[in-house]
Amino acid sequence: MQLDNRARTLLKALVERYIADGQPVGSRALSKLSGLELSPATIRNIMADLEEMGFVASPHTSAGRVPTPRGYRMFVDTLLTVEAIDESALEGRLQNRLQNSSPQKIITNAAQVLSSLSQFAGVVLTPKRESAFQQIEFLRLSEKRILLVIVDHGGDVQNRMLLTEVDYTPSQLTQAANYINQHYAGQSFEQVRVRLQGELRQLRDDMNALMLAAVEAGSDAMSEEADNNVVISGERNLLSVTDLSSNMNSLRQLFDMFEQKTGLLQLLDVSSKATGVQIFIGGESQLVPMDDMSIVTAPYEVNGRIVGTLGVIGPTRMAYERVIPIVDITAKLLSSALSQH
Repeated sequence: MQLDNRARTLLKALVERYIADGQPVGSRALSKLSGLELSPATIRNIMADLEEMGFVASPHTSAGRVPTPRGYRMFVDTLLTVEAIDESALEGRLQNRLQNSSPQKIITNAAQVLSSLSQFAGVVLTPKRESAFQQIEFLRLSEKRILLVIVDHGGDVQNRMLLTEVDYTPSQLTQAANYINQHYAGQSFEQVRVRLQGELRQLRDDMNALMLAAVEAGSDAMSEEADNNVVISGERNLLSVTDLSSNMNSLRQLFDMFEQKTGLLQLLDVSSKATGVQIFIGGESQLVPMDDMSIVTAPYEVNGRIVGTLGVIGPTRMAYERVIPIVDITAKLLSSALSQH
């Protein structure tokens, strides 16, 4: 929706003032802040138009107005002047934190850096682990109870319990494990499932059931591992943000989000498919769980391939002009650090 220059200037002034002090902004303040030579009546008319278009709202307790999610969206998309920060100085501060460590430590440090620089919560979606397995073993625990042992390419081990209808002998279990390792090692369980359905007809039926159960359990194990790949730092910072912790319902939503991580994963996954900095505004994006929350994200790469996303979680009333370059530069430095491994 097109706004004329006067309306854009007033909306920009209103959002900037509201971000700064959190109070509804009245016509008199806007007259001074905008620098426009307009009468109070003209400003009131323009603000009434902005309200009708859904960019601002009037709280019942005040004659002033506050930005709506739509107003924030217009602001960040077309009116925001990103703060020129000293990139080299920031890079100098971050370089030591994002170098000379293991990839996991670098990612954890990146979340901490985002939190400390923004004073909100920093979040990093870690690269998805390959779901391919290197080796499996079956261990008979008791009648019809088998332990499935999965070793991935990195040498990490996961265990899953299988309850079977048949009591397999140790030699049958060895035979089944050898068959899978010999024919399918290095593939994902999803690939194995497709191939098994065609190839297992040549084996005895009772062994089919064991192998398919192993593939199912292995696939679940690998996908669960992938679910735990959000690193968050500085959640406590958000407890001091009145907009987010002003009532018990808000606090509950806040803790639910960090505890479950499901919505965060979905949001970060979506933003990893875009290029550059993305801003998700609560009340506008269904992916953001709270109306008064925004998330600023950017994808990061390893050797030119996007592998994850990082960002800052804070109130909708955040200083976007500062947070955007912080997120952008941290993504570039994280990409550089991980690509050197």
